[in-house]
Amino acid sequence: MRLSIQMARQSRSSEEKQSLEGINRFHGVLVYPLENRPEPLSLWKILHPRTPMTWAWDGDADNRVARLWILREELSRTGRVVYTKWYKGRATFFSLEAFLHLLQALRTPEAEEGLRGEAAQIYECLLESSPQSTKTLKAATDLKGRFFESTYQRATKVLFEKGLIVAWGEVDEGAFPSLALGATKILFEDLWNQIDLSEGEKSLAWLEKNLRPPFVQYLHKLLKLKK
Repeated sequence: MRLSIQMARQSRSSEEKQSLEGINRFHGVLVYPLENRPEPLSLWKILHPRTPMTWAWDGDADNRVARLWILREELSRTGRVVYTKWYKGRATFFSLEAFLHLLQALRTPEAEEGLRGEAAQIYECLLESSPQSTKTLKAATDLKGRFFESTYQRATKVLFEKGLIVAWGEVDEGAFPSLALGATKILFEDLWNQIDLSEGEKSLAWLEKNLRPPFVQYLHKLLKLKK
């Protein structure tokens, strides 16, 4: 996999431009398609609309898969779009405009007060320092080891779904790079300061109009669960 990734770093500028345009046009997209279905829309489908994706990393694999993996990581650190694991825990990109509306629709600042257990613990740690690697964050919250893996995943899923945390690049911590996480209010401070909770209904209407149907359906599911 490392060799494939190194080879993939050679030509990215046009793909980065096309990806940013796609994210800002559709406002919310996955990175890779789900079983090559057209919906939810993915960056793969934007960049390679006629090519089914095969998840493989050996020497004979399509190097565009590795190129997109690298591009995903680089885009996440630009601050020009938001990278998160929002849609069913999948790697998701949002435009800044869409993410602001999402935060308002989810009433995110109020969601901070409702955090409990490990989710609250992780969030507090990220408010103190963001971004942090997975390894560092687990150590700081006493969630290291296989026994706590499911607990950690559940806690971060809660935070991602509420829009309280985002992903910001990766950190090389061994055989496979780990995702770096950060508090939204720290890494996207300007965006966070624009949140107006009184605009929640208007933001929901905007999202219903501008996001793809699967994203809208998932948002309504989260709002229903919140009630």
